[in-house]
Amino acid sequence: MPQIRKPQIKQKELSEKQQKKIAIISMVFAVVFMALVIIFVGVPLVRFISEPERFRQWVARYGFWGKAAFVGMEVIKVVVAVIPGEPFELAAGYAFGTWEGLLLCTIGITIGSMIVFYLVKKFGMSIVRIFFKQEKIDKMRFLRESKRRDVSLAIIYMIPGTPKDALNYYAGLTGIRLRTWVIICSVGRIPSIVTSTISGDFLEQKKYALGIIITVATFIVGLAGLIIYNVMVSRHEKALETSQDAPQTN
Repeated sequence: MPQIRKPQIKQKELSEKQQKKIAIISMVFAVVFMALVIIFVGVPLVRFISEPERFRQWVARYGFWGKAAFVGMEVIKVVVAVIPGEPFELAAGYAFGTWEGLLLCTIGITIGSMIVFYLVKKFGMSIVRIFFKQEKIDKMRFLRESKRRDVSLAIIYMIPGTPKDALNYYAGLTGIRLRTWVIICSVGRIPSIVTSTISGDFLEQKKYALGIIITVATFIVGLAGLIIYNVMVSRHEKALETSQDAPQTN
């Protein structure tokens, strides 16, 4: 008995104009969604976390689930890159102590960084531009072209004061492996997190002088780190310009 072949249905391909329309609509929805998250989640979250005593009482009331909720807050903070991180880390030190606060912050930041990595792999530069200006993105382009990309990322990430939120989003564009990036972002954040959790812990113990000293020292180190980062960026930009301007020999 002869086999009856089903007619093949041709899938209609989208034109370039239609693809652009879909991309624009998707971006508008993404920006609106992020704005709503910031207004209705981010702002109340920062207000709540900025009251350490109230936050500690809330955590004590909910026990394990309070700690789990804090990890979730850290994840949101990393994904929604415009939410400031310092209040979270100080509150962690105040509510959980130096080392447990460090652990919970690290878990949340690592999970958030993994989510960001997958989002960037999925949506590319379009999602990075939601949070960061093109100028800031361009400053990091040397990381994609560096032969020692992973080492450069690790060094920059460990320097206090560097734009770690921007690096989180930019890492997905560089071709770095997820496993390597997870190690960099989880270990590299420890120095800056631990100084904040120690400050929060000292404030809870009413050791205000020590807390202020560490906070001021952290600010100075962070400022120095930002200067070092800007110098590194300038050197790499000059090196790239020199290599591009150099005459090519056959």
